[in-house]
Amino acid sequence: MLMRTDPFREVDRLAQQLLGAGTSSRPAVMAMDAWREGDTFVVEFDLPGVAPDSIDIDVERNVLTVKAERRPGNGDWEMLAAERPSGVFSRQLVLGDNLDLQQVAADYDAGVVKLRIPVAERAKPRKIQVTTGSGADGSRQGEQTAISS
Repeated sequence: MLMRTDPFREVDRLAQQLLGAGTSSRPAVMAMDAWREGDTFVVEFDLPGVAPDSIDIDVERNVLTVKAERRPGNGDWEMLAAERPSGVFSRQLVLGDNLDLQQVAADYDAGVVKLRIPVAERAKPRKIQVTTGSGADGSRQGEQTAISS
């Protein structure tokens, strides 16, 4: 059987095994997808094999931080292949002022953390009533026109 090897991949994998994929001083990055569903922003982070109690989500000012840890297996076995990273994973997102950071909801299912961040009420489109100018005698006319912002 012919096997192709990539020497750079092997060096990278060896470095990860020796140094760990993520340590408290150098966390590994987690994969992320983000999109908007109506008035809600949704962000998903891939964290397969992470215990739910090791996931920590914080919001400070407009920075959202997600940290998690995948602990290496401990046992009486000899590791034959170690390609899945273990250690600390971290991701920070700078969020805009148009989001309601008091209402962030988080869910963890099938190795994916899903955050739902609603748009703030002050940032949602709204109707503004416009009144017409004054009449010939300086009195206001009762006519109004609605426009949307």
